[in-house]
Amino acid sequence: MKIHCHFLMAFALLAGASLLRADDDALEALEERAMKAAVAEVAPAVVRIETFGGLEKVGKALVGTGPTTGLVVDQDGYVLSSAFNFIQNPSSILVTMPDGKRAAAEIVSRDRSRMLVLLKVDTDQKLPVPTFASRDDMQVGQWTMAVGKTYDKSRPNISVGILSAVNRIWGKAIQTDAKISPSNYGGPLVDIRGRVLGLLVPLSPQSNSEVAGAEWYDSGIGFAIPVTDILPHLSHMKEGNELYPGLMGVTLKAGDIYGQAAEVISVQVKSPAREAGLQAGDVIVQADGMKVARQAQLKHILGRKYAGDSLALVVRRGEEEIEASLQLTDKLEPYEHPFLGVLPVRNRTEAGIEVHYVYPGSAAEQAEIQAGDILVKLDDKELTDVARAQEILAAYEPGTEVQVVARRGEEEREVKIRLTSLPTEIPEQIPARAKDPADLEDGGNEVDASDVVEIRLPEQENKCVAIVPRNYSEDKEYGLVVWLSAPEELDEAKLVKQWRARCEQHDLILLAPQPADAKRWQATDVEFIRKTMDEVVKDYRVDRTRVVVHGYQAGGAIAFVTTFGNRDLVRGVAAVGATVPARTRPPANDPAQRLAIYMANASKSRLAARNQAVVKALREMRYPVVTREAEKYLSEEQVDELLRWVDSLDRI
Repeated sequence: MKIHCHFLMAFALLAGASLLRADDDALEALEERAMKAAVAEVAPAVVRIETFGGLEKVGKALVGTGPTTGLVVDQDGYVLSSAFNFIQNPSSILVTMPDGKRAAAEIVSRDRSRMLVLLKVDTDQKLPVPTFASRDDMQVGQWTMAVGKTYDKSRPNISVGILSAVNRIWGKAIQTDAKISPSNYGGPLVDIRGRVLGLLVPLSPQSNSEVAGAEWYDSGIGFAIPVTDILPHLSHMKEGNELYPGLMGVTLKAGDIYGQAAEVISVQVKSPAREAGLQAGDVIVQADGMKVARQAQLKHILGRKYAGDSLALVVRRGEEEIEASLQLTDKLEPYEHPFLGVLPVRNRTEAGIEVHYVYPGSAAEQAEIQAGDILVKLDDKELTDVARAQEILAAYEPGTEVQVVARRGEEEREVKIRLTSLPTEIPEQIPARAKDPADLEDGGNEVDASDVVEIRLPEQENKCVAIVPRNYSEDKEYGLVVWLSAPEELDEAKLVKQWRARCEQHDLILLAPQPADAKRWQATDVEFIRKTMDEVVKDYRVDRTRVVVHGYQAGGAIAFVTTFGNRDLVRGVAAVGATVPARTRPPANDPAQRLAIYMANASKSRLAARNQAVVKALREMRYPVVTREAEKYLSEEQVDELLRWVDSLDRI
């Protein structure tokens, strides 16, 4: 009897499992049919795009010439696609129509904020337009299908996933874990009903270019621009007008954007913010009716807006709340940092800034400021240290007159100083900083185990070492020079011979990260370089005004990429035998984050013409650029001059 009962129970369990499997199979079949129906619904509006001619290389990357994808957004032949698909600036474009025929197309306009292009197809046919889902219809966790038309001109290629997040990339995009790559960039992301959620594009929160985010190829991190965000601007784009990110013209206090309030450090001249009456010291507490407690919240609100859009603000000024309204712009006047004309004494513990050196011919010298004077106030604001002085100066421009209170001995005096531009001349000699004689003892050229510190990051294959002064002290701050050599096997003995005495003399830490591939630097190495810098900043006292990325040849090119992508930390870039890579866009000069540039190249090198254009462009952006002639790497005298340049980056 017991055996019979066990048999019945086992039979029941097996039958139940079979029913569950049958239900699962039925559900999967229903899902598959629904997905096929959804793709069939949108497929007529998904077009295949072929490009011909144009650039074969963009920077050092070969440009693909395979088919790409677009989405019909207007029956009169208007198609949206990803700007990534047109980075080569093709000379001709062909679009395969729903009936299989091909027609010529041209780029009508671009969206420079969301990295889209609008094409107009030369056709009299009325093209099918899909149904677009509104943002309110989008729910995290719902099915999504990424659709492209690259492999077969008659059938779309599909990748299935879910909607991972909304309001990504500062409010511009939605995110999916479906596989996104050049095989479907420019195609639609659709829901289970065949409605278009967004247009697939590569994007990155750290950069804004046609290729930003393409490194997440098929990673499960993919983005799409909600098409309903673009449709209100479609008629404007049809007229050939481009869309740009909306700019206010304010710089916020540097630091943790997820924790800090949106406090204004500077307001640029001739900007919407200046015209609206915003001032340094204001705290933005509301934007477009939404509360702003942290800088990231303001960035999300601004991220979705275009130049020309209006923005209503509430700012707190002291105890008062003030309403302001402005119209965002696409372009701001370049900002230029002002200059008093002094170098400070470092590692002071008292309030005020003691003058170590006065630049010859500077405004400070004309005001009879001398070494040893202590600068107490700047326009009635107390000076505590160099960072505070640079923060105050960020609200001014060259040509502005400021009042300085300087103390000499027991006497205080007020002087008016008309600020000038930051110099591009390197002082021929800076008076030595006070040192213990033991600091400068010759340690010889032999490599001691204590001379080289290995920087280990368990998750990275790259190698990295640092040279730290033997007499390192927590009582003072040290400049940081990140050395990016031409790709080669690191010779530690040579590194110590070249840099140990110089690090001791100038209070510097030298950091030497290496590429993952010993034969070349790649953009993917930049993340490793930043992590090693963070390790040094965490473990040692680093002077944030003297953080420089210095590179030679390919290392010089990656130095620019590293610097422009890490403006929160880097204050100088020194490149030898290199210039700014072709697809790397220098960011606007930032009032709150100074950046000085040193470039040494041979006047007859293959880089000469491009380098001249780059230097001109950087100077037009109001960066202080020093240029030097160098056939190969710098001579010993030039290295010493370069280190005087590094030594002067805390100038005010």
